[in-house]
Amino acid sequence: MQLKKVDKRVYRSRLNVVIVACVGCLAILSLSISQVLIQIFPSGEGTHFHWNLLGVVVAAGILGLTLMRLKTHSLMVEVAYVWDLKQALNLIYRKNRKLLLAAKQGNKEAMLALQFSYEGSRQLWTLDDNTITMDSLNQAQLQLDEWVELYGVQLDITQYQSEILKKF
Repeated sequence: MQLKKVDKRVYRSRLNVVIVACVGCLAILSLSISQVLIQIFPSGEGTHFHWNLLGVVVAAGILGLTLMRLKTHSLMVEVAYVWDLKQALNLIYRKNRKLLLAAKQGNKEAMLALQFSYEGSRQLWTLDDNTITMDSLNQAQLQLDEWVELYGVQLDITQYQSEILKKF
């Protein structure tokens, strides 16, 4: 995955549309499905919890499949990019301890993964207005910069590939 420039205003407006649409569709679908199930399989007890639960589960499945199919739509480009970025950062985060140890010992690929993580996190946190933790990110970046200088490494995040993480 490569980092791309994203217009924050466009991303936020499209994300809000996706969220509202998902909430509305989930509510309408789950209620509709559970009502149909209750009509088909009535219960004399008066409780229909299992049908309501099944309606929510089926609606969530339908919504998930629909989002996967719409992911490539032109109006979903920014939202899909951020979803993919979050997944890529999560993969790096799972290996963070090993990456830090390897980077401290001069491993260029570990440093590259960390640099991608830091720049991706900075972009993500700016898009989501989550600047509270930016200080800790800046501290981690300073540490990485020290290792880069110490070992004389050149980092180009356009060279980052997620396959690097399999080594750690």
